[in-house]
Amino acid sequence: MYILDINKKHLPDTKAQIGIGTLIIFIAMVLVAAVAAAVLIQTSGVLQQEAQATGKQATKEVSSNLMVHKIEGYRAKNSSTDMATTLDLIKITMGLNAASEPVDLKEVVISITDGYRTNNLVYAGNTNSRAPSPEFEGNMSGISTTNATANLEKLLTETSTLGDAEINVTYVNSQVYFTVDNIRDEDDSFSQIHPVLTTGDLVVVYVSTASQSSVNTGYTTLRSINVSSTLRSSGLNLEPRATVNMVLTPEAGASANADFILPTTYGSNEMVQLYP
Repeated sequence: MYILDINKKHLPDTKAQIGIGTLIIFIAMVLVAAVAAAVLIQTSGVLQQEAQATGKQATKEVSSNLMVHKIEGYRAKNSSTDMATTLDLIKITMGLNAASEPVDLKEVVISITDGYRTNNLVYAGNTNSRAPSPEFEGNMSGISTTNATANLEKLLTETSTLGDAEINVTYVNSQVYFTVDNIRDEDDSFSQIHPVLTTGDLVVVYVSTASQSSVNTGYTTLRSINVSSTLRSSGLNLEPRATVNMVLTPEAGASANADFILPTTYGSNEMVQLYP
């Protein structure tokens, strides 16, 4: 049986807090927590985006690698027995390492030195690098969109005047440009205007190294190109025993270096294997 104790008193709970002040403090704590959470979420989002961008750039830097397969040099000539004492054209066969990112050859810079002079060359179809002012195009004058042989001939024999009557500059093509032709291009990524190199592609890069002595002699032919009385000097002089350093620097990724010492004599060879 339950017996009600009428003498038991209910004491007030002195530990509880009531009133508008407590409510304000509670709401303030909720607002502070919400603001802090929003800041953390925004900051983590920004950091994630920056980390992804940095990761992509780092991946591109280590995966976009040019591979130089071989380098050959050619002598200007009048006949098989009358040839220059210098190498007047360099042919570079190259591709990409496995799993490399595509490389736009329009953005590649080739630096070549014979120990006395250095030429920094850009692709003949590059419209920006050699422009005398932003409103002008800087590509080699008269560049063909389809004919690589015609572009090689212009590289060896012509000059380019860029700009207008007020602002202009004239370049010797062989001192500032290089040209390219493709050997293998299964995905149709390569053209004379958009020379993009992808994994599996194989191209040849032509660099003029025509010496002043060859120009003065007036040789008629350079690798099947008619250069009779029109060959232009590159300023380089690739005589036997000279040390040549070449660096190919893409827009992103590692540079490709090729250092070699020219043979003690070229003998009767029109073409000389230089690298590897």
